[in-house]
Amino acid sequence: MAVRLKNLNEQVMVITGATSGIGLVTSRMAAKRGAKLVLAARNEDALRTLTNEINASGVKAVYIAADVGKEGDIKKIAAEALSQFGNFDTWVNNAGVSIYGKLEEVPTEDSRQLFETNFWGLVYGSLIAARTLKISGGALINIGSTLSDRAIPLQGMYCASKHAVKGFTDSLRMELESENAPVSVTLIKPAAIDTPYKEHAKNYLGVEPENPPPVYAPETVAETILHCAENPVRDVFVGAGGKALSLLGKFAPRTTDKYMEAAMIDMQKSDKPTNGESNDGLYDASDLTLNERGGYEGHVAESSIYTKASLHPFITGAAFAIGAAGIAYALMSRGDKDAVYVSQRALEEESRRKSLESVGDEALSGRSHIY
Repeated sequence: MAVRLKNLNEQVMVITGATSGIGLVTSRMAAKRGAKLVLAARNEDALRTLTNEINASGVKAVYIAADVGKEGDIKKIAAEALSQFGNFDTWVNNAGVSIYGKLEEVPTEDSRQLFETNFWGLVYGSLIAARTLKISGGALINIGSTLSDRAIPLQGMYCASKHAVKGFTDSLRMELESENAPVSVTLIKPAAIDTPYKEHAKNYLGVEPENPPPVYAPETVAETILHCAENPVRDVFVGAGGKALSLLGKFAPRTTDKYMEAAMIDMQKSDKPTNGESNDGLYDASDLTLNERGGYEGHVAESSIYTKASLHPFITGAAFAIGAAGIAYALMSRGDKDAVYVSQRALEEESRRKSLESVGDEALSGRSHIY
């Protein structure tokens, strides 16, 4: 069965983690484009403020305070959407949290709690959303990470949860497609994004954590989410830096390991000592105010030409060229000529694979699919 997605101004969207960062920007952007919204997060005061703001703009929004790590709360989100609007068209599993610290130093209970939110919350949301979407059609959008493909040190359990998210999402997509269910299942893999992510993470570093560059604006992810709500997309990286890191990890894993060990540990540590006032969101809501950004002090890319190109089949080749140029520049600045060669070969191979996929899809379906 062909997947046909509505225009945003005809949709009801469910968004988890709606009061901070990517979820907050996506909620506001979707409202501006006319989508009706069901907003979920743990902090009811923040939800109420956001919902009132959106309703004042003339767009209908409702909220429900929920912890996605509890299956019963996810069922309440779905029930609220069906009660208020009769249906929903797009479900976005966005809620997530991280932990900074060496794996040996992170308590097991913290690691389990992270999985309750990042993995099980997404599983509950996906399966409950799929029951409705299989009947009425629509989009299921799961927020993974560049770290779904390539792990880094000091956020090991976060990486593990995002690897699990990718495996689950890929399996669910295949099962739904085998049933000819009218559901688009998308995995979005952002690079480092300037949100309150690190402020909300549990921190065992002894200093304040930092985002490793390149860092992108949350609007880049929100725009991608909304595109995928209207257009069937299998998966997409947000930011050429993330795609390049994934390809390096795939085609030169040991070289990438060595780079991570030499640079990525220090890149995630600031020179600021922790202030002793924990605001982590691992167990309790930390979204007391509506903050879209985290105040990254370095350069923030306000758009991603790579991601925009990769979402449009006629200019996909340009996306790979941009990705190749970006990673080559970064590596040349480090004098790593071997890694430059490997990355260029990897991107060339990926470009050929994409071209073959596009031709195969068109032959099978008689129309162009965006992958």
